[in-house]
Amino acid sequence: MTNSDKNITWHHSGVSKEQRQSAFNHKGATIWLTGLSGSGKSTVAVDLEKSLFARGIKAYILDGDNIRFGLNKDLGFSEKDRTENIRRISEVCKLFSDANIVCIACFISPYSQDRDQARAIHEQSGIEFIEVFVDSTLEVAESRDPKGLYQKARQGLIKEFTGISAPYEKPKNPEIHLDTSTLQVSESVAKIEDFLSQRGILQK
Repeated sequence: MTNSDKNITWHHSGVSKEQRQSAFNHKGATIWLTGLSGSGKSTVAVDLEKSLFARGIKAYILDGDNIRFGLNKDLGFSEKDRTENIRRISEVCKLFSDANIVCIACFISPYSQDRDQARAIHEQSGIEFIEVFVDSTLEVAESRDPKGLYQKARQGLIKEFTGISAPYEKPKNPEIHLDTSTLQVSESVAKIEDFLSQRGILQK
């Protein structure tokens, strides 16, 4: 803790977690989608948000690219900057979830240590953190490549690109494993929603 940290105090809301859950008829949580670029994270996230919204669930996507337009526009893609990127967004997700929103975090987040830190940030505040490994082979992800990023990376035009010139550390024990090489998007969404119901986050 720095000297400046000693002079700050966490201010608690006058509305309890139980009151929010009762009013919204569901719990807040962070659903953390991790996987290679092109694995299907954004596609699954968009359909999941739409499905939850249709059920009256307060849900919102925090997407890796969107965050870098504003909050994290000062960060690059070095290992140090990637770690700071995930730390910051983990704190934001925690606040969304604490407000009883189902926060859908859509980030490559290639390093296990960073994802473990994201989990710890949530668990220290008693907030559900659900890691979803959006899995596909590099070949499948590269064949999708809607932004042409893999091609640029192989040409050396993009440095530190995950899966090509930078590592991706696969989750060892994710709560949910989606093999998007074989699963339809609707099947992936259903699998996540089933898990949320089992956890009591979604009320049946």
